[in-house]
Parts: sequence; C-alpha cells; structure tokens
Amino acid sequence: MGDFNAKVGEQRMDDVVGPHGLGQKNERGERLVEWAQRNEVIIGNTWFELPPRRKWTWKSPGDGSRNQIDFILISKRFRNALLISKTLPSADCYSDHVVLMGKLE
Repeated sequence: MGDFNAKVGEQRMDDVVGPHGLGQKNERGERLVEWAQRNEVIIGNTWFELPPRRKWTWKSPGDGSRNQIDFILISKRFRNALLISKTLPSADCYSDHVVLMGKLE
C-alpha cells in the first residue's frame, strides 16, 4: 500500500488500464502503468463502467475537486475473479479518501 497520487486517466492502455478511469493521466500515473505492465497486473477499478460518483476516491479540502487516485491492482492471471470495483462515498471514514471496494469471486 502507498499513496502515490497517481492518476491513470480515462484512456485504455493495453490490457492494464481499462476505458473507464477518471480524469487525466499524470506523471505518477504513467509510472504506475509502467510498473503494472512489468509486473503483469491490471488496474482493476478502471474496467467497470460506473457513474463518476462511484469512481472518485479522493476529495480535496473544501470539496473543490475529486480524483481517482486509489486503485485495486490484481494479477492478470486472476482478472476474471474481480467482479466489481466501486467507491462508497457515503461511508463515513473520517478521511479525504473514500472507501474503495472490490468484490472477488
């Protein structure tokens, strides 16, 4: 676990990043994608078509902007086991991050 503040964006990239991300990719996002490619993992929560309120994982102080900077990484070998990944923005966890949930088969 770590806080890289990576944004992988909305554009599909090979079989690592799906077409349903949020926002624009930044430099840290590029490094995360490169790491995922080398280690044969996918960024799981970019593969599910959901409304934006179920994608963003971080809210700036004062509620000025919201970004998707927390991810579920799973081995390509087990990608079919990830049935859904979404955030639970109504969960009160006393943080500027929201709960990210993944359901595995």
